[in-house]
Amino acid sequence: MIIGSHVHFGSKQLLGSLEEALSYGANAFMLYTGAPQNTFRSKIDSKYTLEALKLMQENDIKMENVICHAPYIINLANKEKIEAWNFSISFLKAEIKRCEELGIKYIVLHPGSSVKHPTEEGLNNIIEALNYIINDDDKCMIILETMAGKGSECGKTIEEIKTILEGVKSSNIGVCLDTCHLNDAGYDMSNFDLFLDEFTKSIPLEKIKCIHVNDSKNVRGSHKDRHANIGYGTIGFESLIKIVNNEKLKNVPKILETPYISKNDSEKELVYPPYKLEIEMLKKGLFNPNLIDDIRESYK
Repeated sequence: MIIGSHVHFGSKQLLGSLEEALSYGANAFMLYTGAPQNTFRSKIDSKYTLEALKLMQENDIKMENVICHAPYIINLANKEKIEAWNFSISFLKAEIKRCEELGIKYIVLHPGSSVKHPTEEGLNNIIEALNYIINDDDKCMIILETMAGKGSECGKTIEEIKTILEGVKSSNIGVCLDTCHLNDAGYDMSNFDLFLDEFTKSIPLEKIKCIHVNDSKNVRGSHKDRHANIGYGTIGFESLIKIVNNEKLKNVPKILETPYISKNDSEKELVYPPYKLEIEMLKKGLFNPNLIDDIRESYK
């Protein structure tokens, strides 16, 4: 099973991200190269990159299973303020270059929100921007994340993702499935093979480069996008274990973005990462009904 989680990109950059992933028992991981809500970026330090590559080799972790996530501030769908749209294009280009410096092959992108534009116009804006950005010889591929449909989000249906892919001139583009987003967008995750059958009627299976594995706090079709811990949401453990073990996607990295855990039920601050025990649970294929308490106990 190729599985990991979101990890931090701190002072030790790729090396620190890798060390955190290894502490969770992961053989894949996803990172932001800086804070997702702002534009500050530290210079890539090749010393940490080289140390990380050596440690990855020692632990049999392939660079294909290291995923970058583009910052949330990028919005290619809204062209109301042309300066902001142009900034999103240039900033995403810069993020791709940072990924290439690190050797990362995939960067996940939220397609964007059309805001005051109709959805069709938002999709056209995304296509236009991606045609500025993507080249056939790019070493880092943009992979579009399936969205929940919150507000004016684009990419909430298979058809919208297909429209973007068909509008982009280069074939150097892929897809990232998100189980919570798909559930909240209205797709049934209890029979994932049926979903894949529907997906592949429009988009080739090999376009799927990453899966975000998240339970959902919401009922199917709610368009809310609130992640839940594995087995503690409306998708449920039995459905998620079948997804991570799906034979058709066995070589695709699965990345957890589930919520941190509070110190106790009365506190709201989320402080404990759940990933080590969630990954362990998925590898064993057995649901742990005491997961939350066990996570809290493991950090005492």
